[in-house]
Amino acid sequence: MRRLLLVIGLAILGSPGLALAAEGAAPAASLNAPFGFLAAGIGLAIAAGLCGLGQGRAAAAAVDAMARQPGVAQRVFTAMLLGLAFIESLTLYMFVIAIILVLKF
Repeated sequence: MRRLLLVIGLAILGSPGLALAAEGAAPAASLNAPFGFLAAGIGLAIAAGLCGLGQGRAAAAAVDAMARQPGVAQRVFTAMLLGLAFIESLTLYMFVIAIILVLKF
């Protein structure tokens, strides 16, 4: 009985190798193509939406700071522009990743 279980277990563990050795199988990339487009679209939508919210909050805080202390308005404006550039770069990085996902699949 123990030997029979051993043979059945080895047959089960050895069968995936036979399945992978088959010729003429459909490429896996064709099955993943819709998911690449879906991941790119969802990722870009989330990145753009959240970066837009972040930019709005940063601009609102900068305008509030400039209204409270007009003497430091130039320094606050410079810091705001630098922060907005960093926030926008996150959206551009996600755009590059989305292009890679679309072209890969």
